[in-house]
Amino acid sequence: MGEYKPPFHMTDRITNLVAAISEQVGRITVLSHGKLNPHLRKENRIRTIHSSLAIEQNSLSLEQVTAILDGKRILGNPNEIREVKNAYETYELMLSLDPNSVRDLLKAHRVMMEGLIPENGTFRSGGVGIFDGDVVVHMAPPAKFVPMQIQELFEWYKNSEMHPLIKSAIFHYEFEFIHPFADGNGRIGRMWHSLLLGKWNELFYWLPIEELIRSRQQDYYDSLGKSDKEADSYAFVELILEIILTTLEETVVVGDM
Repeated sequence: MGEYKPPFHMTDRITNLVAAISEQVGRITVLSHGKLNPHLRKENRIRTIHSSLAIEQNSLSLEQVTAILDGKRILGNPNEIREVKNAYETYELMLSLDPNSVRDLLKAHRVMMEGLIPENGTFRSGGVGIFDGDVVVHMAPPAKFVPMQIQELFEWYKNSEMHPLIKSAIFHYEFEFIHPFADGNGRIGRMWHSLLLGKWNELFYWLPIEELIRSRQQDYYDSLGKSDKEADSYAFVELILEIILTTLEETVVVGDM
């Protein structure tokens, strides 16, 4: 394993959240016999796409997103409609993607941002930052370091023996810190987090975690800022685990009825 090690320390809160999440995963797995029904999977996928794009200021409603994915024509901003179609196509690829492959990351970005930016499927060539409205929350590292930093992050994840719930949240934070693309970092980072978790338990391929992130969007940005300021991602990890736990607690399966 290389020298790269993301700055992070364990907290009692994180330990307790991992235990509670594992318990909820067990509950849902037993009640659903390990599989969410196809209708619920589709519904959750649509909610995921709508929420992830809404975080990025896409104005289309859940009903409009549903109509687009049902093949219906709607009146709306062409770029926003393209974002929906691209996101759906990217999430449909998820099961075939290798979470340890940088090449697959670039493939996912190419599909997600097709027709939206010139640099789709390639790392950025200029400087970027994370904005909360007009306020700069984080300025990303210079573009020349991005390929090496992403490779190191992927190697760290692959070799780390941390619990997947913890290391996937750390990955999510570090990915947003690096901000490897000219645009689409948020939606790709959230999708890749679901991909990493899905390799641990397939349930996470279908959970609309993005919906809860959207409802706690200010907390999301605040935790990114706090983690930046303290040079330690524990605050972001705690928030993401809280969001995952709430999503699981609100997941209804047939056996609950």
